[in-house]
Amino acid sequence: MPLPTMTGVGRLVDDPELKFTQSGKAVATVRLAFNSRRLNQQTQQWEDGDTFWVRGTLWEKLAENATESLAKGMEVLVTGELRTEQWEKDGQKHSQPSLLIRSIAPNLAYATAQVTKAGAQQNGGQQRPAQAQRPQVQNRQAPPQDDPWATSPSGNEPPF
Repeated sequence: MPLPTMTGVGRLVDDPELKFTQSGKAVATVRLAFNSRRLNQQTQQWEDGDTFWVRGTLWEKLAENATESLAKGMEVLVTGELRTEQWEKDGQKHSQPSLLIRSIAPNLAYATAQVTKAGAQQNGGQQRPAQAQRPQVQNRQAPPQDDPWATSPSGNEPPF
């Protein structure tokens, strides 16, 4: 049975922390807070409800990109698999939820971003095959004669 997947909007509690394993793989950790904020109808004030705290882990190029792009306090959209970390300390067993992050991005409702496409060398350290770098369009059909988007009478303007 696969682990549960979570997608949500949370806030970074700290700056992402980047480290490298002994084999040289990048790994970053982030602490995230998800809370349920609601409007109190009687006072017309926003109130914070319960908060879910989770430590997230990012690997390889995602870890490096997140460390360069994200900072403490940013609201982010995040997707990943929920896990349980377990350890023993001083004879006591401990556990806490964790999130293996598959994607993370700033919420553009509260920030701006300048996006640059990762090159072939940034694809997890693997070179893509030549045909994957340049997609080929085959069997392309001409647009229908009555398609207003197919051609523009003034060159670059939409037909409205």
